Amino acid sequence: MTQLSPRTAQMGERLFSLDFFRGLTMFLLVAEATHLYSLMTSPELEGTIIYAIGTQFHHHPWNGLRFWDLIQPFFMFIVGVAIPYSFANRTKRGQSLAQIRRHTIKRSFILLFLGWSLYCIGIGKIGFHFQNVLAQLSVTYLIAFLMMNKPARTQIIFSLVLLAITELIYRLFPVEGFNHPFVANENFGTWLDLQYGGADLNGHWVSFNAIPTTAHTIWGVLAGQLLRSNRTNIQKLKILVIAGLIGVIAGYALNPVTPIIKRICTSSFVLASGGWTILALALSFWLIDIMKQKNWSLFFAIVGMNPLFIYLFAHVGGAGFVEHIVHPYSMLLFGWTGEALANVLTALVVLFLLWYICYWLYKKKIFIRI
Repeated sequence: MTQLSPRTAQMGERLFSLDFFRGLTMFLLVAEATHLYSLMTSPELEGTIIYAIGTQFHHHPWNGLRFWDLIQPFFMFIVGVAIPYSFANRTKRGQSLAQIRRHTIKRSFILLFLGWSLYCIGIGKIGFHFQNVLAQLSVTYLIAFLMMNKPARTQIIFSLVLLAITELIYRLFPVEGFNHPFVANENFGTWLDLQYGGADLNGHWVSFNAIPTTAHTIWGVLAGQLLRSNRTNIQKLKILVIAGLIGVIAGYALNPVTPIIKRICTSSFVLASGGWTILALALSFWLIDIMKQKNWSLFFAIVGMNPLFIYLFAHVGGAGFVEHIVHPYSMLLFGWTGEALANVLTALVVLFLLWYICYWLYKKKIFIRI
């Protein structure tokens, strides 16, 4: 999803911190397909440390921010970081701007098709919904690419304009019967989805999220351009940390005025989550590319080398298939711990086997991309 593994940085070195960050994010997304997080918050485990940790791996019901609310921004941002590397690699191979643009448009449509296909699998019929990450990525990826060659200031202003437009539409757009901009199912986003039959009235997710979350991908592009620049690593780190802190502070400062709501991607949420995302990249960059702590990061990095494959495989039945095979054996081994904990341990075994598939592909040098 973009050339999701930049092979070389400007000095001929691989950007290991991006490999790690992408791999960790994908690992956590694959874990969701094993139902690990739901099992960690089963009623039998309430009051335990497992339950407390598991709660952070569920989206906040509405106004607030949990760790799991950052995963989608991570994903959007990481794609953006990779775009400048992909562009540079393709240019070095002799591709023209027109060729790269056609490839980008084609990839965007493939991502959209895959996003729609996931809905088809879930509901058994065609559903042109835009709420899932792949469908929204098809929009943010294309817009961020088209803005990439603009000056950094222009990209920043454009991203903030998207947030301002979102804010104004939610507050001012005249929607009959929907007069509460930050109330579940009573906002512009839900109204828009109702117009084409794609409303998610139970989860409260809206398709319009693709517009404000485009800022995450644009900020990723800016981070990628920064990391490819001639600045020293310390200068790059300082810029990332300052930008991340600005986003976090601005997002939380806006919360009393515009609530931090991930499900409708409010401007305060985009700023706060964007800030945390930039700080996460800064931490990865410091640990791995500056401090050279690379060996242990390979565990996650190999997951990020086949991100689209493992994401789709796990979510279209692969995780369930593996669990079906593993369950009898894991119950035999872990049944003595009690059903709830045994199910958690089973999910961990399934997660390890899914990781091992990525490891096998890595060892065979098989990298599946679009």
